[in-house]
Amino acid sequence: MPTKTQPAAGKVHELKITLRGSKPPIWRRVAVASDCTLAELHEIVQMVMGWMNEHLHQFRLKVAVKKPSSQELVQLMQSGRWDEIELRTRGERVFTDMSIEDLEDEDERRFTLGELCPKVKSKLLYEYDFGDGWEHTIAVVKVYPPEDGVHYPICLAGKRACPPEDCGGIWGYYEMLEAVGDPRHPEHEDFVDWLGDEFDPDTFDLEEANAVLRQWRRHPRLRTGKRRTRAQRKS
Repeated sequence: MPTKTQPAAGKVHELKITLRGSKPPIWRRVAVASDCTLAELHEIVQMVMGWMNEHLHQFRLKVAVKKPSSQELVQLMQSGRWDEIELRTRGERVFTDMSIEDLEDEDERRFTLGELCPKVKSKLLYEYDFGDGWEHTIAVVKVYPPEDGVHYPICLAGKRACPPEDCGGIWGYYEMLEAVGDPRHPEHEDFVDWLGDEFDPDTFDLEEANAVLRQWRRHPRLRTGKRRTRAQRKS
């Protein structure tokens, strides 16, 4: 029987994941089973980007809908069709981990990548950590049959390191790098200590990313639900 990681009778989606606002771009290219759920895709994005899965997240999908007129809005309210009101006023569907909180979005475990983004140029927006607001564009670049001997998901390429958690979003990250590069900056030593001597913003380790994916394939529930504190991460 085919599995999510070896879709013998299915398809493969090749995705480009780009951290929005990053210049030069921070991105990863990854091939995943088309029938992977958004819950699984969340974990894959976390691993290939280099995040630590410590914060809430959501997927957003733009949909072509006509906004309701005032009369239609009243009718929808009277009939209690709140989901339709939200969809048509917002113009997008939102998916998240419904096991974390009592949220009103759609359950990411119930939808697959292939059904929501069936073709090339389809896109999802993935947001991680609503405080820092790390937004990623997930674009479908290819759809093809699985290759013999290839185990999915697999990271194919990438550029530049993932920013550290809790640094204030993309602009906070660039301010941090500026301070690290200027020994006269008042926060230079603090940020150097935070990032560590081995951090290189221009480096992405493809082999390490695939090692993490291999471990996840063997133990698919290894990372689910784990949101470690900074102290736990250092231990």
